[in-house]
Amino acid sequence: MRAICVFCGSSSGNRPDYVEVARAVGRSIARRGLTLVYGGGKVGLMGAVADSALAAGGRVVGVIPQMLLDREVGHPGLSELHVVTTMSERKLLMGALSDGFLTLPGGIGTLDELFEAWTWTQLGLHDKPSGLLNYSGYYDQLIQFLDLAVNEGFQRPRHRAALLVDTEVESLLDQLLAAATKAPAA
Repeated sequence: MRAICVFCGSSSGNRPDYVEVARAVGRSIARRGLTLVYGGGKVGLMGAVADSALAAGGRVVGVIPQMLLDREVGHPGLSELHVVTTMSERKLLMGALSDGFLTLPGGIGTLDELFEAWTWTQLGLHDKPSGLLNYSGYYDQLIQFLDLAVNEGFQRPRHRAALLVDTEVESLLDQLLAAATKAPAA
């Protein structure tokens, strides 16, 4: 694995520890010599993960639609910034630039990104691992729903198992790296 895409909120949430876990992810990605690919923003958890990766000497690549850049939410200090036209282009390019995906707490935009990347795996469009950081139980109810989808016959167990879930940053990154190593070369 050379690059990992992080999906997360453009807001910081209501608890300061969400920002701290985003910073820990950025530092760990940089320490491991991986490139961070993310949505290109300077605010919220997105800004925290990028700033911490940069501060730790990491390479950070942002992908942002022009409409968001026009609102002055783009990060000015990245290693590389790609400006695209639409949110769909953003997701496609982030996926193309990455070897795996890690999702932090966030809202519906974060979930949209997670589900699209994970669906690409299910459809065989790529074999890149997806991970969900269930920090402090944030995604407990989502995980329950995903398990219900399997129990009710709307998702195959092997597709559900393709989403790696952990509560610890380092452990989830270890799982993503191991899964990327097992995946056939593209």
